[in-house]
Amino acid sequence: MTDLTPPALKPERPYFSSGPTAKFPGWSLDKLKTDSLGRSHRSALGKARLKYAIDLSRELLGVPDDYLVGIMPGSDTGALECAMWTMLGARPATVAAWESFGNVWIQDAAKQLKLKNLTTLDADYGEIPDLASIPQDNDVVFTWNGTTSGAKIPNTDWLAPGREGVTINDATSAIFAMEMDWPKLDATTYSWQKVMGSEAQHGMLILSPKAVERIESYDPEWPLPKLFRLKKGGKINRGIFEGATINTPSMLATEDYIAALEWAKAIGGRKALFERADANARIVYDWIEATPWLRNMVADPAQRTNTGVCFVFQGDWYDSLSPEEQADVPKKIVKKLEGLDVAYDFNGYRDAPPSLRIWCGATVEQEDIKRLLPWIEWAYESLKNGQL
Repeated sequence: MTDLTPPALKPERPYFSSGPTAKFPGWSLDKLKTDSLGRSHRSALGKARLKYAIDLSRELLGVPDDYLVGIMPGSDTGALECAMWTMLGARPATVAAWESFGNVWIQDAAKQLKLKNLTTLDADYGEIPDLASIPQDNDVVFTWNGTTSGAKIPNTDWLAPGREGVTINDATSAIFAMEMDWPKLDATTYSWQKVMGSEAQHGMLILSPKAVERIESYDPEWPLPKLFRLKKGGKINRGIFEGATINTPSMLATEDYIAALEWAKAIGGRKALFERADANARIVYDWIEATPWLRNMVADPAQRTNTGVCFVFQGDWYDSLSPEEQADVPKKIVKKLEGLDVAYDFNGYRDAPPSLRIWCGATVEQEDIKRLLPWIEWAYESLKNGQL
Protein backbone atom coordinates (compact mmCIF):
# COMPACT_ATOMS: atom_id res chain seq x y z
CA MET A 1 0.00 0.00 0.00
CA THR A 2 1.30 3.47 -0.87
CA ASP A 3 2.48 5.49 2.13
CA LEU A 4 0.49 8.74 2.08
CA THR A 5 2.12 10.28 5.13
CA PRO A 6 2.97 13.90 4.27
CA PRO A 7 6.64 14.97 4.38
CA ALA A 8 7.96 16.35 7.65
CA LEU A 9 9.56 19.56 6.38
CA LYS A 10 8.08 22.45 4.44
CA PRO A 11 10.09 25.01 2.47
CA GLU A 12 10.96 27.96 4.70
CA ARG A 13 10.26 30.31 1.79
CA PRO A 14 7.43 28.77 -0.27
CA TYR A 15 7.82 31.21 -3.16
CA PHE A 16 8.23 29.52 -6.54
CA SER A 17 6.39 31.91 -8.86
CA SER A 18 7.88 32.59 -12.30
CA GLY A 19 7.04 36.27 -11.98
CA PRO A 20 7.08 38.18 -9.81
CA THR A 21 9.70 35.82 -8.49
CA ALA A 22 10.90 35.28 -4.93
CA LYS A 23 12.62 38.09 -3.09
CA PHE A 24 16.30 37.56 -2.40
CA PRO A 25 17.16 35.65 0.80
CA GLY A 26 17.08 37.95 3.81
CA TRP A 27 14.89 40.55 2.10
CA SER A 28 12.80 42.81 4.32
CA LEU A 29 11.24 46.24 3.92
CA ASP A 30 13.66 47.80 6.36
CA LYS A 31 16.49 47.04 3.91
CA LEU A 32 15.09 49.63 1.49
CA LYS A 33 16.30 53.20 1.56
CA THR A 34 13.40 55.66 1.74
CA ASP A 35 15.02 59.08 1.36
CA SER A 36 13.79 59.33 -2.24
CA LEU A 37 10.16 58.63 -1.35
CA GLY A 38 7.87 61.63 -1.44
CA ARG A 39 10.43 63.45 -3.57
CA SER A 40 10.34 64.29 -7.26
CA HIS A 41 12.01 61.71 -9.46
CA ARG A 42 13.47 64.75 -11.24
CA SER A 43 15.19 65.93 -8.05
CA ALA A 44 18.94 65.48 -7.77
CA LEU A 45 18.35 62.65 -5.29
CA GLY A 46 15.71 60.95 -7.42
CA LYS A 47 17.80 61.05 -10.57
CA ALA A 48 20.86 59.87 -8.66
CA ARG A 49 19.02 56.78 -7.37
CA LEU A 50 17.66 55.97 -10.82
CA LYS A 51 21.14 56.41 -12.30
CA TYR A 52 22.56 54.18 -9.56
CA ALA A 53 20.07 51.44 -10.51
CA ILE A 54 21.19 51.81 -14.14
CA ASP A 55 24.89 51.74 -13.26
CA LEU A 56 24.55 48.70 -10.98
CA SER A 57 22.61 46.87 -13.71
CA ARG A 58 25.34 47.64 -16.24
CA GLU A 59 28.08 46.48 -13.86
CA LEU A 60 26.42 43.23 -12.85
CA LEU A 61 25.42 42.28 -16.40
CA GLY A 62 28.76 43.18 -17.98
CA VAL A 63 27.10 45.50 -20.50
CA PRO A 64 29.68 47.08 -22.87
CA ASP A 65 30.61 50.69 -22.14
CA ASP A 66 29.28 51.96 -25.47
CA TYR A 67 25.80 50.47 -24.92
CA LEU A 68 22.99 52.53 -23.37
CA VAL A 69 20.95 51.26 -20.40
CA GLY A 70 17.64 52.89 -19.57
CA ILE A 71 14.60 52.47 -17.33
CA MET A 72 11.29 52.13 -19.18
CA PRO A 73 7.61 52.11 -18.17
CA GLY A 74 5.40 49.06 -18.59
CA SER A 75 7.76 46.31 -17.42
CA ASP A 76 9.44 44.10 -20.04
CA THR A 77 6.42 44.52 -22.32
CA GLY A 78 6.87 48.29 -22.44
CA ALA A 79 10.60 48.03 -23.08
CA LEU A 80 10.28 45.35 -25.77
CA GLU A 81 7.40 47.04 -27.58
CA CYS A 82 9.29 50.34 -27.49
CA ALA A 83 12.16 48.62 -29.30
CA MET A 84 9.79 47.11 -31.86
CA TRP A 85 7.83 50.31 -32.48
CA THR A 86 10.95 52.46 -32.91
CA MET A 87 13.17 50.15 -34.96
CA LEU A 88 11.12 47.70 -37.01
CA GLY A 89 9.89 48.46 -40.53
CA ALA A 90 13.19 49.70 -41.89
CA ARG A 91 14.06 46.34 -43.44
CA PRO A 92 12.64 42.77 -43.60
CA ALA A 93 11.96 41.27 -40.18
CA THR A 94 11.62 37.85 -38.59
CA VAL A 95 9.86 37.31 -35.28
CA ALA A 96 10.51 33.93 -33.64
CA ALA A 97 8.39 32.46 -30.84
CA TRP A 98 8.09 29.19 -28.98
CA GLU A 99 5.76 30.09 -26.14
CA SER A 100 3.00 32.55 -25.22
CA PHE A 101 4.95 35.81 -24.74
CA GLY A 102 6.91 35.40 -27.95
CA ASN A 103 3.61 34.93 -29.73
CA VAL A 104 2.53 38.34 -28.43
CA TRP A 105 5.45 39.88 -30.30
CA ILE A 106 4.33 38.04 -33.44
CA GLN A 107 0.85 39.51 -33.03
CA ASP A 108 2.35 42.97 -32.51
CA ALA A 109 4.39 42.71 -35.69
CA ALA A 110 1.61 41.24 -37.82
CA LYS A 111 -1.54 42.91 -36.52
CA GLN A 112 -0.45 46.16 -34.87
CA LEU A 113 2.59 47.30 -36.83
CA LYS A 114 1.40 45.39 -39.93
CA LEU A 115 4.96 44.94 -41.13
CA LYS A 116 5.03 44.56 -44.90
CA ASN A 117 8.01 42.23 -45.12
CA LEU A 118 7.52 39.93 -42.16
CA THR A 119 8.41 36.28 -41.55
CA THR A 120 7.28 34.48 -38.43
CA LEU A 121 8.73 31.32 -36.91
CA ASP A 122 7.05 29.37 -34.16
CA ALA A 123 7.27 26.05 -32.39
CA ASP A 124 5.24 24.04 -29.90
CA TYR A 125 5.80 24.26 -26.17
CA GLY A 126 9.08 22.60 -25.27
CA GLU A 127 10.68 23.15 -28.68
CA ILE A 128 12.33 26.03 -30.52
CA PRO A 129 12.09 26.77 -34.25
CA ASP A 130 14.89 26.56 -36.81
CA LEU A 131 16.64 29.81 -35.97
CA ALA A 132 19.43 29.10 -38.47
CA SER A 133 16.90 29.65 -41.26
CA ILE A 134 16.61 33.37 -40.44
CA PRO A 135 18.27 35.58 -43.10
CA GLN A 136 21.15 37.55 -41.61
CA ASP A 137 19.95 40.74 -43.32
CA ASN A 138 16.65 40.61 -41.42
CA ASP A 139 15.80 42.39 -38.23
CA VAL A 140 15.05 39.71 -35.63
CA VAL A 141 12.83 39.64 -32.54
CA PHE A 142 13.19 36.61 -30.25
CA THR A 143 12.78 35.50 -26.66
CA TRP A 144 16.03 34.21 -25.16
CA ASN A 145 14.25 31.98 -22.69
CA GLY A 146 10.65 30.82 -22.85
CA THR A 147 9.12 31.66 -19.49
CA THR A 148 6.03 29.53 -20.10
CA SER A 149 7.69 26.54 -21.78
CA GLY A 150 11.11 26.25 -20.15
CA ALA A 151 12.87 26.27 -23.56
CA LYS A 152 15.86 28.54 -24.17
CA ILE A 153 18.18 29.13 -27.07
CA PRO A 154 21.23 26.85 -26.66
CA ASN A 155 23.61 29.43 -28.18
CA THR A 156 23.79 32.43 -30.50
CA ASP A 157 25.60 30.67 -33.36
CA TRP A 158 22.62 31.45 -35.60
CA LEU A 159 23.41 35.18 -35.33
CA ALA A 160 26.39 36.15 -37.52
CA PRO A 161 28.86 38.70 -36.14
CA GLY A 162 28.36 42.08 -37.78
CA ARG A 163 25.04 41.10 -39.37
CA GLU A 164 23.06 43.85 -41.10
CA GLY A 165 19.76 43.49 -39.27
CA VAL A 166 19.15 44.60 -35.68
CA THR A 167 18.52 41.94 -33.05
CA ILE A 168 15.81 42.58 -30.46
CA ASN A 169 16.10 40.22 -27.50
CA ASP A 170 13.41 39.67 -24.87
CA ALA A 171 15.62 38.42 -22.03
CA THR A 172 13.28 38.92 -19.10
CA SER A 173 13.44 35.38 -17.66
CA ALA A 174 17.06 34.80 -18.73
CA ILE A 175 18.87 37.93 -17.61
CA PHE A 176 20.93 37.47 -14.41
CA ALA A 177 20.72 33.68 -14.97
CA MET A 178 22.45 33.23 -18.35
CA GLU A 179 25.30 35.11 -20.01
CA MET A 180 24.18 37.50 -22.73
CA ASP A 181 26.19 37.60 -25.97
CA TRP A 182 26.24 41.39 -26.04
CA PRO A 183 28.10 41.91 -29.37
CA LYS A 184 25.25 40.13 -31.18
CA LEU A 185 22.42 41.92 -29.35
CA ASP A 186 21.15 45.36 -30.31
CA ALA A 187 18.11 45.82 -28.04
CA THR A 188 17.80 43.70 -24.91
CA THR A 189 14.89 44.04 -22.50
CA TYR A 190 13.91 42.70 -19.10
CA SER A 191 11.80 43.58 -16.08
CA TRP A 192 12.74 44.03 -12.45
CA GLN A 193 10.19 41.52 -11.19
CA LYS A 194 11.55 38.47 -12.99
CA VAL A 195 14.94 37.00 -12.14
CA MET A 196 15.77 39.49 -9.37
CA GLY A 197 12.34 39.29 -7.73
CA SER A 198 11.97 43.04 -7.42
CA GLU A 199 8.74 44.99 -7.52
CA ALA A 200 7.06 45.12 -10.92
CA GLN A 201 6.02 47.75 -13.46
CA HIS A 202 9.41 48.96 -14.69
CA GLY A 203 11.48 47.50 -17.49
CA MET A 204 15.01 47.92 -18.79
CA LEU A 205 16.09 48.70 -22.34
CA ILE A 206 19.72 48.09 -23.35
CA LEU A 207 20.76 49.49 -26.75
CA SER A 208 23.86 48.84 -28.83
CA PRO A 209 25.46 51.57 -30.97
CA LYS A 210 23.82 49.93 -34.01
CA ALA A 211 20.40 50.22 -32.34
CA VAL A 212 21.06 53.89 -31.57
CA GLU A 213 22.03 54.49 -35.20
CA ARG A 214 18.82 52.81 -36.38
CA ILE A 215 16.67 54.92 -34.06
CA GLU A 216 18.37 58.14 -35.09
CA SER A 217 18.28 57.44 -38.84
CA TYR A 218 14.80 55.92 -39.10
CA ASP A 219 11.33 57.36 -38.53
CA PRO A 220 8.62 54.69 -38.61
CA GLU A 221 5.42 55.35 -40.53
CA TRP A 222 3.18 54.72 -37.53
CA PRO A 223 2.53 57.14 -34.65
CA LEU A 224 4.67 56.70 -31.55
CA PRO A 225 3.01 57.14 -28.16
CA LYS A 226 4.92 59.35 -25.74
CA LEU A 227 6.10 56.32 -23.75
CA PHE A 228 8.00 55.05 -26.82
CA ARG A 229 9.63 58.31 -27.90
CA LEU A 230 13.37 57.87 -27.49
CA LYS A 231 14.46 60.75 -29.73
CA LYS A 232 14.83 64.43 -29.05
CA GLY A 233 15.76 66.74 -31.92
CA GLY A 234 16.43 63.77 -34.17
CA LYS A 235 18.97 62.24 -31.78
CA ILE A 236 18.61 59.64 -29.07
CA ASN A 237 17.56 61.30 -25.82
CA ARG A 238 20.48 60.23 -23.67
CA GLY A 239 18.88 61.65 -20.57
CA ILE A 240 16.55 58.63 -20.55
CA PHE A 241 19.65 56.48 -20.09
CA GLU A 242 21.00 58.61 -17.27
CA GLY A 243 18.01 58.53 -14.94
CA ALA A 244 15.63 61.05 -16.56
CA THR A 245 12.83 58.56 -17.19
CA ILE A 246 10.14 59.14 -19.81
CA ASN A 247 7.39 59.11 -17.20
CA THR A 248 7.15 59.00 -13.41
CA PRO A 249 8.69 55.84 -11.94
CA SER A 250 7.99 54.31 -8.55
CA MET A 251 10.90 55.24 -6.34
CA LEU A 252 9.85 52.52 -3.89
CA ALA A 253 10.12 49.93 -6.66
CA THR A 254 13.44 51.50 -7.65
CA GLU A 255 14.80 51.10 -4.13
CA ASP A 256 13.60 47.49 -4.05
CA TYR A 257 15.46 46.79 -7.31
CA ILE A 258 18.58 48.48 -5.97
CA ALA A 259 18.46 46.31 -2.83
CA ALA A 260 18.33 43.18 -5.01
CA LEU A 261 21.24 44.38 -7.14
CA GLU A 262 23.32 45.14 -4.05
CA TRP A 263 22.56 41.67 -2.70
CA ALA A 264 23.68 40.14 -6.01
CA LYS A 265 26.89 42.14 -5.98
CA ALA A 266 27.60 41.13 -2.39
CA ILE A 267 27.34 37.40 -3.10
CA GLY A 268 29.71 37.55 -6.09
CA GLY A 269 27.87 39.17 -9.01
CA ARG A 270 26.39 37.50 -12.03
CA LYS A 271 28.70 34.46 -11.85
CA ALA A 272 27.27 33.66 -8.42
CA LEU A 273 23.74 34.22 -9.71
CA PHE A 274 24.35 31.84 -12.62
CA GLU A 275 25.76 29.19 -10.29
CA ARG A 276 22.81 29.42 -7.92
CA ALA A 277 20.29 29.08 -10.77
CA ASP A 278 22.21 26.18 -12.32
CA ALA A 279 22.37 24.32 -9.00
CA ASN A 280 18.68 24.88 -8.32
CA ALA A 281 17.66 23.69 -11.77
CA ARG A 282 19.91 20.62 -11.52
CA ILE A 283 18.00 19.49 -8.43
CA VAL A 284 14.73 19.64 -10.35
CA TYR A 285 16.19 18.10 -13.55
CA ASP A 286 17.55 15.10 -11.61
CA TRP A 287 14.27 14.64 -9.75
CA ILE A 288 12.27 14.66 -12.99
CA GLU A 289 14.62 12.08 -14.52
CA ALA A 290 14.23 9.86 -11.45
CA THR A 291 10.43 10.15 -11.35
CA PRO A 292 8.71 7.78 -13.83
CA TRP A 293 5.45 9.74 -13.96
CA LEU A 294 7.13 13.01 -14.98
CA ARG A 295 9.06 14.33 -17.98
CA ASN A 296 10.69 17.66 -18.72
CA MET A 297 8.58 19.67 -21.17
CA VAL A 298 11.80 20.31 -23.12
CA ALA A 299 13.20 17.12 -24.66
CA ASP A 300 16.60 18.52 -25.67
CA PRO A 301 18.82 19.07 -22.58
CA ALA A 302 20.73 21.85 -24.40
CA GLN A 303 17.49 23.82 -24.66
CA ARG A 304 16.39 23.49 -21.03
CA THR A 305 16.23 26.64 -18.97
CA ASN A 306 17.79 27.08 -15.54
CA THR A 307 15.01 29.40 -14.39
CA GLY A 308 11.37 28.34 -14.96
CA VAL A 309 11.67 24.54 -15.21
CA CYS A 310 8.46 23.13 -16.73
CA PHE A 311 7.41 19.49 -16.52
CA VAL A 312 4.41 17.40 -17.55
CA PHE A 313 2.86 14.15 -16.38
CA GLN A 314 2.94 10.72 -17.97
CA GLY A 315 2.38 7.04 -17.13
CA ASP A 316 -0.48 4.53 -17.19
CA TRP A 317 -2.67 6.20 -14.56
CA TYR A 318 -2.34 9.69 -16.01
CA ASP A 319 -2.78 8.46 -19.59
CA SER A 320 -6.02 6.72 -18.58
CA LEU A 321 -7.60 10.05 -17.61
CA SER A 322 -9.75 12.18 -19.89
CA PRO A 323 -8.24 15.46 -21.16
CA GLU A 324 -10.35 17.36 -18.63
CA GLU A 325 -9.14 15.12 -15.80
CA GLN A 326 -5.54 15.47 -16.94
CA ALA A 327 -5.87 19.25 -16.88
CA ASP A 328 -7.09 19.02 -13.28
CA VAL A 329 -4.04 17.09 -12.03
CA PRO A 330 -1.63 20.03 -11.73
CA LYS A 331 -4.44 22.34 -10.60
CA LYS A 332 -5.35 20.05 -7.71
CA ILE A 333 -1.71 19.59 -6.68
CA VAL A 334 -1.10 23.34 -6.66
CA LYS A 335 -4.32 24.08 -4.78
CA LYS A 336 -3.50 21.50 -2.10
CA LEU A 337 0.09 22.61 -1.53
CA GLU A 338 -0.81 26.29 -1.57
CA GLY A 339 -3.50 25.58 1.02
CA LEU A 340 -0.88 23.95 3.23
CA ASP A 341 1.54 26.88 2.71
CA VAL A 342 4.04 24.48 1.19
CA ALA A 343 4.47 26.22 -2.16
CA TYR A 344 2.86 29.14 -3.97
CA ASP A 345 2.32 29.82 -7.68
CA PHE A 346 4.10 26.83 -9.21
CA ASN A 347 1.32 25.97 -11.64
CA GLY A 348 2.08 25.73 -15.34
CA TYR A 349 1.07 28.59 -17.61
CA ARG A 350 -2.62 28.65 -18.53
CA ASP A 351 -2.00 28.20 -22.28
CA ALA A 352 0.69 25.54 -21.85
CA PRO A 353 -0.01 21.78 -21.70
CA PRO A 354 -1.12 20.64 -18.20
CA SER A 355 2.08 21.05 -16.22
CA LEU A 356 3.90 22.38 -13.21
CA ARG A 357 6.62 25.03 -13.27
CA ILE A 358 9.19 25.57 -10.54
CA TRP A 359 11.17 28.80 -10.59
CA CYS A 360 14.84 28.06 -9.99
CA GLY A 361 16.40 31.51 -10.29
CA ALA A 362 19.10 32.72 -7.93
CA THR A 363 16.75 34.23 -5.33
CA VAL A 364 15.41 30.75 -4.52
CA GLU A 365 17.30 28.61 -1.98
CA GLN A 366 18.36 25.02 -2.81
CA GLU A 367 17.01 23.69 0.46
CA ASP A 368 13.54 25.02 -0.27
CA ILE A 369 13.48 23.24 -3.64
CA LYS A 370 14.66 20.01 -2.01
CA ARG A 371 11.85 20.27 0.52
CA LEU A 372 9.21 21.03 -2.12
CA LEU A 373 9.75 17.99 -4.33
CA PRO A 374 8.62 15.29 -1.82
CA TRP A 375 5.44 17.31 -1.29
CA ILE A 376 4.66 17.15 -5.00
CA GLU A 377 5.21 13.39 -4.90
CA TRP A 378 2.91 13.11 -1.88
CA ALA A 379 0.18 15.21 -3.50
CA TYR A 380 0.37 13.22 -6.74
CA GLU A 381 0.13 9.86 -4.96
CA SER A 382 -2.71 11.17 -2.80
CA LEU A 383 -4.59 12.27 -5.92
CA LYS A 384 -3.90 8.97 -7.64
CA ASN A 385 -5.31 7.12 -4.62
CA GLY A 386 -8.39 9.31 -4.41
CA GLN A 387 -7.32 11.08 -1.24
CA LEU A 388 -6.64 14.62 -2.44
